[in-house]
Amino acid sequence: MNDLATPVPKPDLRIVSSRVYRGPNVWHYEQAIHLVVDLGVLEELPTNLLPGFADALVERLPGLAGHSCSRGRRGGFVERLHEGTWLGHVAEHIALQLQQAVGHDMRRGKTRQVTGEHSQYNVIYAYYDESVGLAAGELAVALVNDLVAPDPGFDFAAELERFIVRGERTAFGPSTQAIVDEAVSRDIPWLRLNTSSLVQLGQGVHQQRIRATMTSKTSSVAVDIASNKELTLTLLAAAGLPVPRSKAIRTVDEAVRLASRTGFPVVLKPLDGNHGRGVMLDLGDEDAVRAAFPTAYEESRGGWVIVESFITGRDYRCLVIGGKIAAIAERVPAHVVGDGIATVAELVERTNADPRRGVGHEKVLTRIKVDAAAVALLTEQGLGLDDVPAADQTVQLTLTGNMSTGGISIDRTFEAHPENVEIAEEAARVVGLDIAGIDFIAPDITQPVRETGGAICEVNAAPGFRMHTHPTEGDPQYVAKPVIDMLFPPGTPSRIPIVAVTGTNGKTTTSRMIAHIFKGIGRKVGMTSTDGVVVDERLLIRSDASGPRSAKMVLQNPRVDFAVFEVARGGILREGLGYERNDVGVVLNVQPDHLGLRGIDTIEQLAEVKAVVVEAVPRNGFAVLNADDPLVRRMQRRCSGRVVWFTMAEPGSEVRDSVEDHCRRGGRAVVLEHSDLGDMIIVLEGKRSMQLAWTHLLPATFGGRATMNVQNAMAAAAAAFAAGASLHDIRQGLRTFSTTYYLSPGRLNEVTVEGRTVIVDYCHNAPGMRMLGDFVDKTADQLAAASSLGRVSRIGVVSTAGDRRDDDMRELGHIAAQHFDVVVVREDAQLRGRVRGEVAGLIAEGARTAMAEGARCRQLETVLDEIDATRHAIARSNSGDLIVICVDQHAVVMSELESYGHQAQPGVSRESQDGSHSVADPDYVPTGH
Repeated sequence: MNDLATPVPKPDLRIVSSRVYRGPNVWHYEQAIHLVVDLGVLEELPTNLLPGFADALVERLPGLAGHSCSRGRRGGFVERLHEGTWLGHVAEHIALQLQQAVGHDMRRGKTRQVTGEHSQYNVIYAYYDESVGLAAGELAVALVNDLVAPDPGFDFAAELERFIVRGERTAFGPSTQAIVDEAVSRDIPWLRLNTSSLVQLGQGVHQQRIRATMTSKTSSVAVDIASNKELTLTLLAAAGLPVPRSKAIRTVDEAVRLASRTGFPVVLKPLDGNHGRGVMLDLGDEDAVRAAFPTAYEESRGGWVIVESFITGRDYRCLVIGGKIAAIAERVPAHVVGDGIATVAELVERTNADPRRGVGHEKVLTRIKVDAAAVALLTEQGLGLDDVPAADQTVQLTLTGNMSTGGISIDRTFEAHPENVEIAEEAARVVGLDIAGIDFIAPDITQPVRETGGAICEVNAAPGFRMHTHPTEGDPQYVAKPVIDMLFPPGTPSRIPIVAVTGTNGKTTTSRMIAHIFKGIGRKVGMTSTDGVVVDERLLIRSDASGPRSAKMVLQNPRVDFAVFEVARGGILREGLGYERNDVGVVLNVQPDHLGLRGIDTIEQLAEVKAVVVEAVPRNGFAVLNADDPLVRRMQRRCSGRVVWFTMAEPGSEVRDSVEDHCRRGGRAVVLEHSDLGDMIIVLEGKRSMQLAWTHLLPATFGGRATMNVQNAMAAAAAAFAAGASLHDIRQGLRTFSTTYYLSPGRLNEVTVEGRTVIVDYCHNAPGMRMLGDFVDKTADQLAAASSLGRVSRIGVVSTAGDRRDDDMRELGHIAAQHFDVVVVREDAQLRGRVRGEVAGLIAEGARTAMAEGARCRQLETVLDEIDATRHAIARSNSGDLIVICVDQHAVVMSELESYGHQAQPGVSRESQDGSHSVADPDYVPTGH
């Protein structure tokens, strides 16, 4: 643009970062691309201060004139341009319009300023194909910069053409797209499994796969038969179906001899060819056969060529799906029609300019290719490329009617004679194909081919749909419908139930409880958690698998009929949920952990992230929410489905009264009832009150002492009940679930080491330490009551991840000092940006503050290595003591405990309550003091 009235600074709009959300996310319910852009000096220049900008932009992309923007009416965005809007918002609309240019009908977007940043904006917009969406954002930014200050090296027209070509190359072909669109219209989920046409429809055990028009039900034997044209015609002839005489040969001399016996004219075609390549028609003498043989031979992968009697007539493709005719198209070979003015070459160029024509199968029609065979055919018609055909003269450029060679199609679905329909359907059954393209050559499809002399010349596996879905003439046929009907008959499920669990603490244990309940019912459960991906209680991948990629792995597994996903904050912020929706969304709690990361600085912002799971609950789904957590309670407004509360609040409290009122109005809840006999978990539904289980009888609660697992069990029960499990099955599942290392590694695993009670747990934040401390107090009291000494020493090995805030680390140490007699501070192997000893020092600082305030802790010690800290805790304890190890690498620690022997005492820095220090090893360097 060079009509700006006033000079502007050099534009420097740039993309700071980009992110692809592959499911519901903090910005929207559906997948989206998130760009953080920096306007730089353009922050001071909204569009109304850039004269001519709006008109120049709409001139480049006329489709922007139809954008409604926030005005809700056509032209609203252009109005905003003239009134003044920031260029980040402009980039959003350009990215959406660019995707429209490649056929991706994307309309969603929003732009918001980054909190605390003067010139940075979050630009969020919808996408269909990930690579195309990202490329659209990059080109949008380049176009804005060029419009503000033209760059001689930037050619938007050329860049747009490259972008469109890229989009067409990554797009599904017409056949695949038709099937996917039909699946979407029926709410059948789909996943693209490669960069080509391999697609999974449905989830888990219900999945079906397609590759173009081959399906999970396509017989490989049938495909092999269809690929062998001689065998195909032999089988059809044996079934009494009309076929031409044919035989396969390998040499040109054999071809000539066979053609003479068969009778001219003949057809030569590769035995295993496709898309009409190498098919040579109407060969009237020996010389024609010799000339055509090399073309057919070169297209044959096995070196076999078929000699076939030539059947005269029109070319018809009959599409048979599931044994029934779905569509019939007449295929007209590539041609041009003269006007008495243009040459053949000009007519071809004019025809190829049709926007419906592209390269290969990328569009509904294919461009006509003028090759040696086309030139030879022109010569037979007495024409050359530079000759001018007469007006209305039809000039043939190919002999075959394949769409892939530039042909056109005419819909004839409702014109075919019933006998021809029956023949086509029988041919598909004989070959054994679920989707078959039956090629007829017949004078007229409306007349019986047995009477008119027509025949089946070929049967195709994986036939293309575009001649039927986008005929050049006639009505389109919705041939994807019978494909989906065949793969997913009415009433057949395509989705597996999904339960998603999020929260600050307790996610993994609750997920395992839910999975264990449904495993007991007989379901094949796929579960993701911070421990890994588990299918039917078998660990497939050992890693932190609480993100969207792991969820996708479970949904792809053909054994899984029930999914339980632990959903972590990081995965939501990084890529979204990775799936479309969850039938049950569970939110356990929102506590101040992971703050200061990825732009989440407050607990309220963290709650917004966790609420994505609730927003992903459909109208017929359930959100299981912790009524005791105010931030979780507020998520009720985000739920489109029904809410199931769980609460440990006492009867008569405000929270409990609210929950009971919810149930009286037909809602559901899980509550805790107290009595002299213990605590009972109760399920409420409407006016019904159903006893589920005594908490002290659930192994995971350690006789009711592990309050956190009482709460987790209540959440699991509520989720299982919402997902359709019976009370009996829920009760049985909770009664058989324990926190052994094999069922729940790293979650309150209890082992005995030389008379010491050792608890191994993943506790890594202050809220978790508070709940763990309550459990330690109760367990220590119980051990003391059973001890002849009447007392038990408590030793805690504690740490946290290095990416937590300094104050969070201090608070962890402060709480630990209130519950342990001895606090041993260690560090994780991965310091996450901290220097060695820094994390331990901050935890120790918090512990010292608590000690100064009179906390229980009498000895503060630092041993940085996890295994050394474990050995030290064992070595400095006595039989009967209680040791709690907050682990990072639980498998290594458990292995150490199980093989425990006499270990050399590691170096340790000790600090007593009075502030004095002692060092057991003179070579050990104290840290954190």
